[in-house]
Amino acid sequence: MSTPSLGSITTVPALERPDLLAPPVAGALATWEHAGAVGVVEIDPAVADTAALAAAYAIGMDTGANCVVVAGRRDGEERTAACLVRADTRADVNGLVKRLLDVRKCSFLPMDRAVAESGMEHGGITPVGLPPEWRLLLDARVAAMDVAVVGSGVRRSKLLVPGRLLALLPGAEVVDGLAG
Repeated sequence: MSTPSLGSITTVPALERPDLLAPPVAGALATWEHAGAVGVVEIDPAVADTAALAAAYAIGMDTGANCVVVAGRRDGEERTAACLVRADTRADVNGLVKRLLDVRKCSFLPMDRAVAESGMEHGGITPVGLPPEWRLLLDARVAAMDVAVVGSGVRRSKLLVPGRLLALLPGAEVVDGLAG
């Protein structure tokens, strides 16, 4: 399989550059049957945030997908989910996500916990290689993207992954209307 490219972003196969991946991401890709279609590109960490990346590489905000981690409690049990939504949208945390997790209140997981529990850097959290106990909720619009620019687990690079393959990540649940 060939690795994707987008605008001025040209990638190399992600498995050829494990130095550009957080350890959980590299581990997940090493065993994922679709890893050959995942590209990685080294970037300036200063432009890792979506808007800065889009401007620096002349790509649209509609090419990015952001992964946010949320949690809520029910009957004393914490329920955590990573939500992958297009960068030009926002996850419906207080509506659909709250209902899907079946919790009374849902909020973003504190960044220090998200970083510690995922093994990924702030600003680089990605749906690839997440803790298996977390749910992975994927907006249907992400699954429909030709190529999605997502985190690599570190701020100094990005993964390019066909949206249809993100929907095939272990445990991924494709949800209509996850973001608005």
